[in-house]
Amino acid sequence: MQTPRPGEFEAIERHFAPLAREGRFAAFGLRDDAATLSPRPGHDLVLTADALVAGVHFRAADAPGLVARKALRVNLSDLAAKGARPLGYLLCLSLARDVDDGWIAAFAAALARDQAEFGVQLAGGDTTSTPGPTTIAITAIGEVHAGCMRLRGGARVGDEVWVSGTIGDAALGLAVLEGRLAAPVDARKALAGRYLLPRPRLALGLAAPASGVACMDVSDGLVQDLGHVAALAGCGAEIEAGLVPLSDAARATVGGDGRLLDVALSGGDDYELLFAVASSRAPALAAAGEACAVPMARIGRLVEGQGVAIVDPDGARRRLARGGWTHF
Repeated sequence: MQTPRPGEFEAIERHFAPLAREGRFAAFGLRDDAATLSPRPGHDLVLTADALVAGVHFRAADAPGLVARKALRVNLSDLAAKGARPLGYLLCLSLARDVDDGWIAAFAAALARDQAEFGVQLAGGDTTSTPGPTTIAITAIGEVHAGCMRLRGGARVGDEVWVSGTIGDAALGLAVLEGRLAAPVDARKALAGRYLLPRPRLALGLAAPASGVACMDVSDGLVQDLGHVAALAGCGAEIEAGLVPLSDAARATVGGDGRLLDVALSGGDDYELLFAVASSRAPALAAAGEACAVPMARIGRLVEGQGVAIVDPDGARRRLARGGWTHF
């Protein structure tokens, strides 16, 4: 049963002002047009933004709490890649006309839960109504030691390619949720969970080396995102398919089906960290993963040329027609 949606300012006071009352920002109870933040001496601020649109980035049937947490976490994942400690975020929320107060309450409660877990604060934003799909736009703000933000660029031919965690669970999970993939029964929940609720690798992002490493998070697909790192380095890349880490659920689902392996390599929504690292710095990167209890795997290298090639266990080289997600 739907509960009537309150007016804009009542909704802000009831659901969102409590999220802005403690933290590094002076947010003035969300009663002003802006917030203030003073960087600590010797630190730079890091800003990143992502938007999630109903029907594109999440399903209309997804629980509002999961939608809220995913919206925040995909932004925190970008901060993790930069080696930044998260401080807070701005939220612009455009609500479809059928969204009621119960949906907003569950959305805000989930944000409160993740704020407590990740040590961040709502600093402001905007709320609007829209005749189109619900859209959630978040700008996340973090901090790094001055001059130490980790970049996508700066890699070189010969660098090793590493990833955290496992790859492909979210893409396979979305296919399961949409009824396009008949995964084993005991794998479905694990795969769907990785799509619905990513885990930003913040501890690893802080622990990983800041120099001799290029990094980004895997959001649009491993192949496509590695292509961005390689292009900035003016070279190509190779992925050894047999070294790409798959979860038990993904491995049971993929089996020997090469088409499903390609879905895992290109599907996106993993929110793991992808590194190109000089061989001399690889032990430090592996040690950072061990210290954070995050599995790390070397999966390839940067090479002369252009684009990303997949090297199958039999040594055959191939390229995917579609390396990942793109909006245009």
